[in-house]
Amino acid sequence: MKIKTAAKINLALDVTGRLPDGYHSIESVFQTVGLYDEVEVCLTAEGISVSCSVPEEFASADPIPCDERNIAYKAAALFFGETGAEGGCAIHIRKGIPSQAGMGGGSTDAAAVLRSLNELTSAGLSRDRLAAMGKKLGADVPFFFTGGTAYAEGIGEEIRSLPDYSGRILVIGKGKAGVSTKEAYAGIDSLTAPEHPDTKGLVKALEDAPERAHEYFGNLFEQAVELEEVDKIKSVMLNKGAVKANMTGSGSAVFGLFEDEESAGICAGKLRAWGYYGEVCKTVKEPFIVMEK
Repeated sequence: MKIKTAAKINLALDVTGRLPDGYHSIESVFQTVGLYDEVEVCLTAEGISVSCSVPEEFASADPIPCDERNIAYKAAALFFGETGAEGGCAIHIRKGIPSQAGMGGGSTDAAAVLRSLNELTSAGLSRDRLAAMGKKLGADVPFFFTGGTAYAEGIGEEIRSLPDYSGRILVIGKGKAGVSTKEAYAGIDSLTAPEHPDTKGLVKALEDAPERAHEYFGNLFEQAVELEEVDKIKSVMLNKGAVKANMTGSGSAVFGLFEDEESAGICAGKLRAWGYYGEVCKTVKEPFIVMEK
């Protein structure tokens, strides 16, 4: 089975506290976007293997392990362990989502593996069961069984769908630097009197006045992660016509919202000319596109 599996951005992201287990509680609005990894899963007699095709511009920023350290491998091992399904699988991942970008590239791959194995083995697990399984792999994984536009609480695993915000034109930009999640949260913990984004205001705007939703985009991590590249990319986007530009996740990718594809294309071209990653895409409703089965 071959699936195109979508990236995500955070239209808003706030950190609301620290839990006793060391995790942080968040409040966010997630959105799937039309940048994809391709994940192919083939059943085998035994064992699990992972192979990867990674563009050089991604590999240089963050080498992706193609062994048991890969979250896709862990997803397969978890699936076979919990369902008791016999055999194994071979997984091939063709990366199209920048790594260390705050776009859920690993999490969406893990979700695609769980979804594929559920169908290939005829296990018949519900979406909720797959999401619960995904939570054991990472906080972002459950969202990809919902996709679209969604409000998230807890550590990101408590998901509630919001009105569809698909079809909006975006430019995704990223520099060479990556941000580790651990370092980003350490930066959050050191903030004094931070300015929190109005996540609930964004939820209300999406429900009542979606054309004004961008006024509520925001990300607390921008105050905790100081990357010159992020500031430069945001500046390019705003100078080229973006109505709003923000970092996504804990970094380091930036998304800009545009009103027309021509302006977005010019912006993406400018970013690439400066040596940055720059791609035009749209917000999308569906997290998965099945290519072959």
